[in-house]
Amino acid sequence: MTQTTIIANWKMHAPALPVWTQAVTVACTNDAVEVVLCPPFTQLAAAQMVLTNTPIQLGGQDCHGEDKGAFTGEISADMLKRSGCGYVIVGHSERRLYHGETNAQIKAKASAALRHGLTPIICIGESEAEYKDKRTQAVLARQLDESVPEGDIIIAYEPVWAIGSGHTPCPDEVGAIHAGIKKRLHKPAPVVYGGSVKPDNARDFLSVDGVDGLLVGGASLDGISFAQIVAAAS
Repeated sequence: MTQTTIIANWKMHAPALPVWTQAVTVACTNDAVEVVLCPPFTQLAAAQMVLTNTPIQLGGQDCHGEDKGAFTGEISADMLKRSGCGYVIVGHSERRLYHGETNAQIKAKASAALRHGLTPIICIGESEAEYKDKRTQAVLARQLDESVPEGDIIIAYEPVWAIGSGHTPCPDEVGAIHAGIKKRLHKPAPVVYGGSVKPDNARDFLSVDGVDGLLVGGASLDGISFAQIVAAAS
């Protein structure tokens, strides 16, 4: 049975964990659907307790490429693992844009995650200018070649121009792009879609061949809204 992974990325928001968890847990009716919550670091300890005895898995929003050291403000993959995480997002477009993260740094982070038993969710995506210039596949190919280490990983395709914009590529485009990603990887790996995912379009994306799940931003903050997306996957 193929697993579908639905990931909630809360970014720098902190909804009420108990209320959110209660709403989402009700929607977790299918063992083939893996639900992952990635809250801010300050909520990891509380989330670990609240998610106990629920099917919802815990993930971090980022990690450092080194296991320890003088890196003020950073968090290691080992720390995430000891906080109950099974996943970690690396290479999100906001990290690439606002923190200048390179493909090499993202590969180091993903490698660190793998060393400590975490599944890295490696984000890739093209800008609006690259999309309009029809350079999507070339941009993604370079990101894949330079960001992905050996090991069990998840790729999250997030067109940068779609994140938070309300605009999304059509399902046929997403299918072609995911097919290209899978071919480029030369190994089996889940590829999830992200970018303005909402309850009213989740089912459309999930029905596309090659879409193995969803990475959800703004629509994941409300438990009822996110539960509807999980239900669409179920």
